[in-house]
Amino acid sequence: MPEADRDRRRRRTPSPPAARPDRARRPASPSRARTRAGAGTGGAFGMSGTRRAALLAMVLCALALSIAVPLRTYLAQRDELSQVTAQQGQLAIEVAKLEQRQAELNDPAQVEAEARKRLHYVRPGETPYIVQLPGDAERTPEEERPAKAPAEDTSWYEQLWQSVAKK
Repeated sequence: MPEADRDRRRRRTPSPPAARPDRARRPASPSRARTRAGAGTGGAFGMSGTRRAALLAMVLCALALSIAVPLRTYLAQRDELSQVTAQQGQLAIEVAKLEQRQAELNDPAQVEAEARKRLHYVRPGETPYIVQLPGDAERTPEEERPAKAPAEDTSWYEQLWQSVAKK
């Protein structure tokens, strides 16, 4: 047991002052004093002002780049949505006109009037008369009649050659 007591005494007794270096007694140079004082106020993570500014600029650039793509996509989709909405409005107007025209053509009297006017149909036993007005002299009857009958029963390459040869 005496060895255990000796170990305890060694632990309790302070080491002599000569064994420890005493930093307080050493004269500090002015440049070290400034460095030590500045090191304590180096800001977050002990960084200088320039490094902090560079880190802040990098973080802001990363945020700008991460926001730019979704923002551009959002703006493009918003423009596309406004265009599609305008197109949908135009189509709704066109649908309303076509439904009105369909309702008109459901009437048999309207269909008969269209056939008489555009196709020059007449009922059996009627005599058709064409009245020419002064402005009608410039128009040809072909303009008012439906399209010509389908082309002759020839092959496609003959029709192509004929269309090229005419020009």
